[in-house]
Amino acid sequence: MKISEKLLQVKEIYKTYGEGQSETAALKGITLDVFPGEFLGIMGASGSGKTTLLNCIATMLKPTSGQILLEGENISSFKGDQLAIYRGSKIGYLFQEFELLDNLTARENIILPMSIHGEDPKKQEVHLQKLAKQLDIEEVLNKFPSQMSGGQKQRVAAARALISNPSIVLADEPTGALDTKNAKKLMGKLSSINQTEVATILMVTHDANAASFCSRILFIQDGVIFHEIRRKVPGETQNAFYERILTVMAQLGGGNNNVL
Repeated sequence: MKISEKLLQVKEIYKTYGEGQSETAALKGITLDVFPGEFLGIMGASGSGKTTLLNCIATMLKPTSGQILLEGENISSFKGDQLAIYRGSKIGYLFQEFELLDNLTARENIILPMSIHGEDPKKQEVHLQKLAKQLDIEEVLNKFPSQMSGGQKQRVAAARALISNPSIVLADEPTGALDTKNAKKLMGKLSSINQTEVATILMVTHDANAASFCSRILFIQDGVIFHEIRRKVPGETQNAFYERILTVMAQLGGGNNNVL
């Protein structure tokens, strides 16, 4: 796939809950494109629809109408084996609360997606070692989650999301359970992998600091895209981009603390 081609296309996505007078529209015709190698952030107030959008792309939710295409295929119509392959190899998912299996070591948690799909153990080990070095988790590979810090757990979870070389990584509030130091370290590692490996990442976040690592940010309000900003490369510092993010968040209403 060429860098100029669209990796992900979201076309006129609507998502409603309930019926009749109790019907609520979470998404109101959202359209967006994601290109290979992008680090796209999605921000918005609580209830704006950003997590619903991410879950539709992850096939955890089915849109009421509209299409979602990954590499030209309409994932909204996937069923059975086709859906399982999409979830297992086409996307990587990074959760806020790590979602590691307590009875498996870091190594076993990371390679689990590849093991499920019968990948060659030698291939698993090569990719594991590379990711462990990139994410600074080599020292915890043989430890269980209970023996790791929160930051280590989330970097292990990031390695698990990346191990299958997915077409896109979906990250749902990845810094939400981390302190400032570990959040910054995680985002620095993800940003580095995004740039060096041309890994495509779509991240929902409430954290302006985390968002400042992105190359582009979409702001969602009441189920529609309210605004878009891009980091000016080269020339714009991360701090300058952070300040622009805060400005848009204030326009959304309530400032930083209320933008979730």
